[in-house]
Amino acid sequence: MTRPPLLDPGILVGPIQPRYALLINPFYPKDPNASFGKHVLTPTLAQISFAATTPEHWEVRYWDENLLDGRPPFATMPEVVGITVHLTFARRAFELAHWYRSRGSKVILGGLHVLSCPEECAPHADALAVGDGVQLWPRILADVESGRLRTKYAATYESDYREDPAPRRSLLPRRSFLTTTSLIATRGCHNRCGFCYLATDGLRMPYRMRDPGQIAAEFEADKQPYAVFIDNNLGSNREYLRQVCYALRPLNKIWSAAVSIDVTDDRGLIREMALAGCTGVFVGFESLADENLADARKKTPKTADYARRVRMLHDHGIQVNGSFVLGFDHDRKDVFARTAGWIEENLLECATFHILTPYPATPLFRQMEAEGRLLHRDWELYDTAHAVFRPKHMSPEELEQGYAWIYQRLFSHASIWRRRPEDWRAVAPYLAMSYLYKRSNRFWRLLIKHHLVHAVWRPLVELTRLRHQRFRQKLAATETVSRPPANVVAAGV
Repeated sequence: MTRPPLLDPGILVGPIQPRYALLINPFYPKDPNASFGKHVLTPTLAQISFAATTPEHWEVRYWDENLLDGRPPFATMPEVVGITVHLTFARRAFELAHWYRSRGSKVILGGLHVLSCPEECAPHADALAVGDGVQLWPRILADVESGRLRTKYAATYESDYREDPAPRRSLLPRRSFLTTTSLIATRGCHNRCGFCYLATDGLRMPYRMRDPGQIAAEFEADKQPYAVFIDNNLGSNREYLRQVCYALRPLNKIWSAAVSIDVTDDRGLIREMALAGCTGVFVGFESLADENLADARKKTPKTADYARRVRMLHDHGIQVNGSFVLGFDHDRKDVFARTAGWIEENLLECATFHILTPYPATPLFRQMEAEGRLLHRDWELYDTAHAVFRPKHMSPEELEQGYAWIYQRLFSHASIWRRRPEDWRAVAPYLAMSYLYKRSNRFWRLLIKHHLVHAVWRPLVELTRLRHQRFRQKLAATETVSRPPANVVAAGV
């Protein structure tokens, strides 16, 4: 889980097959402090989304190195290789690009790192794809066919999002993920937090929404009981989220999504989410200090009101996975213990932590660079698990030690037990989810390697779905609910 497959320089390869495209998601090292399982809960959508625009006379294949099936295929060499480049696995992406280019394939690099650092990426590619791949991919393949491939292709994200085809999920190995139904209903976000990748220079991603009926149809077509919305913030437009809930409710399935905590401004909307099958939300709390959130330009309610809002979600059977960033300028050494205590006090079922990381071409990066606080530009360590800048009130080493400590604390037997649901009927599925997700890293390697992820998670997912169906029936029978008859624990957030 920490080293990529070997690219043997002397291996014999097959001939180039015309009109065959291979899409690669490169390997990236897994953080031993966090759960290995989170990497196979759902697949990423970027490549299979633009793969849906591949002309019928082209063969297209998807390969994810993180599924531990070894290095990408080479018995028949692809004419075109499309590689996603992100900050932390840029080096691996460049290694793959060199290997395939030296053997005759045309390599196209795309992804956020291509947008933020094009000069670094250009020498490793035959062409760069900057922007919306759904628009660019058919043009690139047409130019390859005609022998007129350009060195750079660019597109905005301002097209009508409703016209994009559904992702080509048939390319995915279904057994390797908790669910292949990762959905995206909206693009962009109304927030522009200074540390977020959406604040990258040159990235203009206006808020766009797809028709709720399209989302429901995709969910139904994939034949999975559970879906994960990978939108940056599904609740950014509350009336739209309400319409999505109306479309999903008849499916009798379950789902989770990332939302900002201010979605709880509308208690009626939380009720509609629960009735539509929402069993979990991923909430970017980021910090428990209002000063940090103001510095980051994050629009959010006061942190003193977070606990009440978490209780509202719990009262509607929705579990909370809280995301926290460590190392803000107002954080001191007590931030780790205070954050852990708050999470336990408010019974958050899951928590995710990140060391504040200044991504290239973001406002935070420019600030740290101007203040002389960047320690280096080794992108592999810009993974939110390492301190790559000098914090104001602790050393980089203390920040990394605190990050490791808080994961150990929240993944401990004692903390898992302290955060158990108040309803005794939900305790057993909660413990099963917590131990499988949080304390099974050695086990996860075997599950991923032998394609058992879906088989092991499926019973817990189905149990959650059945419990939630009963919960929804009781909730629907009441006009207002101060407290539900039972908590519902989701099999993944």
